[in-house]
Amino acid sequence: MKRPFWVAVLSAVLSTNIVAQSPTAAPSPAQPPADYDLLWGVKIPMRDKVELNATLYLPKTPDGSPPRTPVIFTLTPYISDTYHARGAYFASHGYRFALVDVRGRGNSGGEFEPFANEPRDGHDVVEWLAKQPFCDGKVAMWGGSYAGFDQWATAKEFPPHLATIVPAAAAHPGLDYPSYNNIGMTYDVQWFTLTSGHTAQDNLFGDQKFWRTKFLDAYKKHIPFKSLDLFVGNPLVNFQRILKHPTADAYYDAMLPTREQFQKIALPILTITGQYDGDEMGALTYYRDHFANASPETRAKHFLIIGPWDHAGTRTPTDEVGGVKFGPGALVDLNDLHRQWYDWTMKARPKPAFLKNQVAYYLLAPGNSGANGEWKYADNFETLTANPKTFYLDSNDGDANGVFRSGALVDATPTSRSGVQRGGGTASTGTDAFVYDPMDLGRGENVEGTDPKEKTAALDQTFALSIGKDGLVYHTEPLANETPFVGCPALTLWVSIDTPDVDLECDLYEIQPDGTSIALWSDIRRLRYRESLREAKLVKPGEIVRCDFTPGTFVARRLMKGSRLRLIVTAVNSILWQKNYCSGGVVAEETAKDAQTCNVQIYHHAEHPSVIQLPLR
Repeated sequence: MKRPFWVAVLSAVLSTNIVAQSPTAAPSPAQPPADYDLLWGVKIPMRDKVELNATLYLPKTPDGSPPRTPVIFTLTPYISDTYHARGAYFASHGYRFALVDVRGRGNSGGEFEPFANEPRDGHDVVEWLAKQPFCDGKVAMWGGSYAGFDQWATAKEFPPHLATIVPAAAAHPGLDYPSYNNIGMTYDVQWFTLTSGHTAQDNLFGDQKFWRTKFLDAYKKHIPFKSLDLFVGNPLVNFQRILKHPTADAYYDAMLPTREQFQKIALPILTITGQYDGDEMGALTYYRDHFANASPETRAKHFLIIGPWDHAGTRTPTDEVGGVKFGPGALVDLNDLHRQWYDWTMKARPKPAFLKNQVAYYLLAPGNSGANGEWKYADNFETLTANPKTFYLDSNDGDANGVFRSGALVDATPTSRSGVQRGGGTASTGTDAFVYDPMDLGRGENVEGTDPKEKTAALDQTFALSIGKDGLVYHTEPLANETPFVGCPALTLWVSIDTPDVDLECDLYEIQPDGTSIALWSDIRRLRYRESLREAKLVKPGEIVRCDFTPGTFVARRLMKGSRLRLIVTAVNSILWQKNYCSGGVVAEETAKDAQTCNVQIYHHAEHPSVIQLPLR
């Protein structure tokens, strides 16, 4: 799932990467090796007699009878043919590789209910493969996105023959998909259309102009979110099912490891994500939950790689995303790294040389040439991300409504007390204000049209320059020196509103001395879930409440001397997200008739200091 980083700035990237479940952009290698054999249409029985379909890739030997080897498999809703080149690669390197369609997809039997059946089915696939005469008893998993999730889902069922997992860009149901912090995504309808029925829908799924046009039309007509599937022309059982679970609840809990299960997951694990990965929050949540509960011996077998990549790049790395250049060091051969990992964990061969320490991360170079980006290492993630610096939101007479009249991010503790309204404005005692009108369509129509500049989306300042009375902007002073920015930003806002609810977003950028803007980090929150994603608590008009933006996502970049950091705070108003009309009702059912204009106050005085934690080193 996608970090909402791209709500405005990277809307083009978001349309293909927002959720963990999008297929990889391109296979690797581009030309599959020919030295493998194949078994097509292999049927794997599940405990309930449903049969899953597999395509089995076999190492080729002169006498036609390869020795018993470990088996690697991926469990995918994207039709096994999608990963043909991967299967061929691993078979040509001495592993049997099974591409397995999840139930209800491809040639597998049963009904596809996203995420629900993978724990048991993953277990059963492991144990069936382990019993085959071609397997030496060791089974591993490969894959990212949905197939990153189902590795954790399988591991929590403890199949005896599962030897290792390598979850990349793992989706986290109930957290980052099918909603993000309980805020629904229009992309849901696009993805559920992709996975409708048994056959591939890749061309329809990939028609971004069609989807953006439909989502913009629904946005302008104030179509209720629950009717979006009908509006698009595809009634979707799975879409309607997830609308019945708008919060993190027992339905999603059943898909994920419990605390007790995390304690017992003791196999070697290699977690992979990227700074521009839409499921970075999900991937790092699994990682943190496992580390928080596992033994020291188990932690020593769990490695973490955070590349600079986007979602697809966690399997097929590129050296650029949305105009942000990474440099040649980003082009890691992840197929080869996987092979080395499997060799180490299942064949007692040397540990991959790339894994010099428990955490590997890519430090982006200053500027945007990417030339000097480099891999760095750390003993553990907690120490790497510790001790950020605190900056306080501030403004002059409540004037922070725009890039050219912005407030400030300062390191001094605020001394003013409660804000006082004066003459229609906000006094310089610590309050800024903006207005969210759900009926204002300018944001979606003008900032998120149907032909976004995909190639430079991460550099585009259209969103920032459009902020006026509908948002707030804050800048730091220019940096005196080149400064590493390594860690997990976090923002705490003290807020009051005059409606029962609103959706808020925050976005962080580096503004370089020549004016170039580079997107760094983002998060969104529905205010009714400020205390818990499991329980709604509407806001009383005028009540000052705390809202924490702490996705735990990681950024590693050397900021240029003279750069400033820019923070934008506004309301979510986008064709990409479910619209909150601020009535306090069921958001998926709201329409224009429910709309209430929300006046938002952000406090930054001594009693309620809004602060951002910036990992400046």
